[in-house]
Amino acid sequence: MKKKLLSVLLCTAMLTTVLAGCGSGNDGGSAPAPEAPAADESADASAAEAPAASSDEPAEIYMFISSPEYADAINTLIEEYKNVAPNVTINYETTQNDYPTLLKAKLNSGEVPDIFSSTSGKEIDVYKEYSFDLSGQALETTMQPAVASMMASPEDGAGLYGIAIKGNYFGMIYNKAIFEECGISEFPQTVSDMEAACEKISAAGYKPFTTGFNEWWVFKHVWQHFLDAAAANAGISSAELVAKFEKGEAKVADYPELYDNFFNFIDLAVKYGDDKPLETALDGELSAFGTGKAAMVLGQGAWVEGDLLAIDPNLQIGFNGYPVTDDAAQCQVIAGSDQALRISADSDVLQPTLDFVNWWYTSDYGKAWFIDVAGVVPPVVSDVESTFEVVKQGDALSASKGAADLSICYSTDSWHQTFGEIMQSYISGAADKDASCAQIQEQWAAIDGAN
Repeated sequence: MKKKLLSVLLCTAMLTTVLAGCGSGNDGGSAPAPEAPAADESADASAAEAPAASSDEPAEIYMFISSPEYADAINTLIEEYKNVAPNVTINYETTQNDYPTLLKAKLNSGEVPDIFSSTSGKEIDVYKEYSFDLSGQALETTMQPAVASMMASPEDGAGLYGIAIKGNYFGMIYNKAIFEECGISEFPQTVSDMEAACEKISAAGYKPFTTGFNEWWVFKHVWQHFLDAAAANAGISSAELVAKFEKGEAKVADYPELYDNFFNFIDLAVKYGDDKPLETALDGELSAFGTGKAAMVLGQGAWVEGDLLAIDPNLQIGFNGYPVTDDAAQCQVIAGSDQALRISADSDVLQPTLDFVNWWYTSDYGKAWFIDVAGVVPPVVSDVESTFEVVKQGDALSASKGAADLSICYSTDSWHQTFGEIMQSYISGAADKDASCAQIQEQWAAIDGAN
């Protein structure tokens, strides 16, 4: 399968397009899952089958990925690579809200990006037939083993079908100065303590939360904390609980951590959050938290710290898990690598693309980029200590309390997008809790149960 010519807009000199996230519909309906892409060739090629290096020849690489929060950092990376391979042009495009749908449309039309992204874990197999197996590439020698395990096929545990922009910590970012001013000496570890903290923060004239509920992906970041607790309290793994939902064998109402605690938390965040929660996206969260109007920001992680410090370099950033039950031990951060960048197996510029990602993961600049420029948990082996508070505090919390499971990787983004839209309908009042739970169960089985 040959990649079709890109549009004139993307065939010129290097272009960076950061598409504004389109708000998902809030009319109570959940979007049908995009048709699974069909491929006409296998992509199980090994690194040994890659064509000979041709870095001296002109080449254009089309990079279409999610995670627009890394746009500035990736632009910096691309500019640096120009010094290494001046004849290589990287056309970089990024979006967030509709990424899964847009990607599948490109794949179905034959316009496979040379570099594209997906969630790691379950989605490795969803796009495996399009993805070059990076086993044996130089980057494999520097990749963190925990990251590599998330890039292998869950079906057989084999292969290396992606790289990661970052490892990650997921949890709640909070303003230590606001907490101190409000007389809250310790981050609330239980659901009852969180409600009490919100009352104190609100009484002091601050918004307890900024939520970003315009973004579908914020909901999956929050939900996974409660799902981990539900699985633990049921005596099963998070992967087993997800599988039960996919098979239609579980109901949200069977798990109080989900039916009660998660929905109560969403209600609490709406009550004590943004005036227009469904209109507040990432930029709104950054503004509200960075300017000291909100005490906590939901659904974000280390990737936003640089932008927050650009607003206020003296911001006192705190980081912790979500209080999910009345057991403080279950207030844990989540650690892991949730995103995979895939290399098209049928790329017309396969070798230049491999040269780029190998340079990214093995060069001194590339390895330092993760901490010095992107400010993330490095997915490569590194002795460099991060200066970012989310990373440092995430390291400490993970060491002292352990880290919960990165359970979002057991589901596809097609499901997560639908889940976010269901929750947006709940917040808008178009569907009550029971109707929302019924949709969650039905759509989870319909979308991911079929995979």
